Amino acid sequence: MPVCDLDKRLPHAKRAIGLDIVVWWDRNESTWRVFDDVCPHRLAPLSEGRIDQWGRLQCVYHGWCFGCSGDCKFIPHAPLDDPAKYENFSRSVETRQVEITCMHTYVTFPWHFHVHTFKKACAKTYPSIVQHQVLWFWPKSDTQYKDNFPTKMPPYIPELDDPSYTNSMACRELPFGYEILIENLMDPAHVPYAHYKLVVHIKVDRLDIYGFSTSREGNLNGEFIAPYVYFSAFNLPPAKRNLAEHDSESPSSKRKTKGTSTQVSQRRALVVFLCIPAGPGKSRLIYSFPRNFGVWIDSIIPRWVFHLKQNLVLDSDLYLLHLEERKIMDVGPSNWQKACFLPTKSDAQVLTFRRRLNKYWSHVVNCSSCSKAYKALSALEIVLPLISVGLIGTVAASKQIMSSAPTRPALVLMAVLCFTASRWLAHFIHTSFHFHNYNHSLV
Repeated sequence: MPVCDLDKRLPHAKRAIGLDIVVWWDRNESTWRVFDDVCPHRLAPLSEGRIDQWGRLQCVYHGWCFGCSGDCKFIPHAPLDDPAKYENFSRSVETRQVEITCMHTYVTFPWHFHVHTFKKACAKTYPSIVQHQVLWFWPKSDTQYKDNFPTKMPPYIPELDDPSYTNSMACRELPFGYEILIENLMDPAHVPYAHYKLVVHIKVDRLDIYGFSTSREGNLNGEFIAPYVYFSAFNLPPAKRNLAEHDSESPSSKRKTKGTSTQVSQRRALVVFLCIPAGPGKSRLIYSFPRNFGVWIDSIIPRWVFHLKQNLVLDSDLYLLHLEERKIMDVGPSNWQKACFLPTKSDAQVLTFRRRLNKYWSHVVNCSSCSKAYKALSALEIVLPLISVGLIGTVAASKQIMSSAPTRPALVLMAVLCFTASRWLAHFIHTSFHFHNYNHSLV
């Protein structure tokens, strides 16, 4: 999950590879933590809890508190200095042990121990690390895996950490499985049809068991790296500008002229997709489009504006892929190759992969930029009709007062425009932040 969309004030419920996890900010260590989303007491979800004043993750059901390593720090109903407050206990004089009856099960422990220190009172934790502004975790809670980071790191893409490149991460929850998502990304043959008028035409240069390469007029190079990374680079014509001869040397090439030098800077853009299986019939796509030119644009245009077009591209495939997956499940995954007919080279990577193995809730609620834009536009949608009603009321109440005839029609016109704008805005909010009814036959 991109950390830029995670609120540090509260825990977040997430699902990845079939695991329900809770992500929360440990302000004591200034890092993100990943726990199993279940309290060991009564199995309540920790993601519904809170971060208390001491920076501990607190279960909202009975108030159990957990530290950064998952150890239980405090149990409100088990005061550390007064074991006598336990109900249904009997002290054994011979062994100095307390015996607690719970659901006909008898648990014994030494008198001098405190129950919050027991191993069963601890929450399960997963090793985690932030790379490329994305929170990664190792899906094993055993102690032998606690030091997997940084010895075993996620795939590294240098441009995502290069300050000369833009890097605006986004995330989309998708209503189809990981394998359908991967197939869609590695299927360039669908681009001119499913994304008509939305993206450029792409030519496939190489298809093999390791992935595929693409190009467009010799300026676009891309590669799919199994099992979940899609990486594409666009090499655009270089930009040139004159510099004074005393300017410091640049890593990029220079052509010397009398009194000046011309700096040639290579313009480069990338497409990066990270595909995560969330669960059966669910997947998560994390994507970014870094570039080393026009960086200033990202500083003045909010992220949600870029997300509108990006989500439109995803919407154009959404319904097709959802139905495709349902039909594959009806046929049976094991019978996929018999049911489908893949005779062309453009289907080679899809075949190889198979052999190896509402927009609002899926994106807007998890995106801080789109969420703020949605709230602001929704408020404006409410305000505009109120302004319209106010203007009409003003005209009706001041018929006797207004002596200028053009004034009343002007107010009525403004009222009509406000009402019309509110209806257009309602349609814009619905198609941009909820669902875009993408009809392929009408584009």
